[in-house]
Amino acid sequence: MPHFKLRDGAELYYEKNGNGPPLFLVPGLGGDGRFWESNVAELARHFTVVVHDHRGTGRSTLSQIAYSVEQMADDALQLIEGLGYERVYWCGHSTGGAMGQALAIDHPDRIDRLVLSSTWARTDAFFRRLFEVRSLMLRELGPAAYLKASALALNMPSWVRDHDADLAVAEAKANETIPVPEIVLSRIAAIVAHDRREQLQVVRAPTLAICARDDTVTPLYFTEELVRLIPGARAYVLADGGHAYPNVHGAEFRRVMTSFLLES
Repeated sequence: MPHFKLRDGAELYYEKNGNGPPLFLVPGLGGDGRFWESNVAELARHFTVVVHDHRGTGRSTLSQIAYSVEQMADDALQLIEGLGYERVYWCGHSTGGAMGQALAIDHPDRIDRLVLSSTWARTDAFFRRLFEVRSLMLRELGPAAYLKASALALNMPSWVRDHDADLAVAEAKANETIPVPEIVLSRIAAIVAHDRREQLQVVRAPTLAICARDDTVTPLYFTEELVRLIPGARAYVLADGGHAYPNVHGAEFRRVMTSFLLES
């Protein structure tokens, strides 16, 4: 499968499916494009869907660098340019949404329409404490404990109930999923440092912010703040689904996003 070589020689794994206007689906902290797997085929009926694994995750180069949201956004911008796109639709989930904010502010000519999924503009005490605990678990207890705890934070209780066996399999492969814990810790530090709150008023891309009401990683008030600060932004709030709602209510997510992206 294709890899794209970045300026510094690191490589991003990416996949491209479908035809139509380019839509970048960008995952969160885990960084693995397979987060979107259950949604790609349907979205590819309307768009050229591009997913990639962030540097330091999945099938991309496991660079041991000082990560930042801006660095992650620049990696994605290099991919956009390398694939020959002038402008793209961007749907960023969580960390991918932080990256989308950075691009919409720093490179407004590249983002046609912006979907911010379960994301935030600036860290607060709740977010900081949550990721302090997750970092502590990874450092002290290791990848399996980190993934076990993450599943409880990211997913609604009924989803965990119904996917217990799947989660156990994932936890058994934790050392393969997180081969270099230091990379995850650096990426956590990067997202905790994210702060674009005071610049959001310059965003000119039409923006839709989506979240689930029961999200306990990026609570509803983060989405409400984004909509308040980005000119003309609108919100769509699902009744439930947790932080990983696109994999719980995929049909609703796709319907709402597709309608927004294709409206005249």
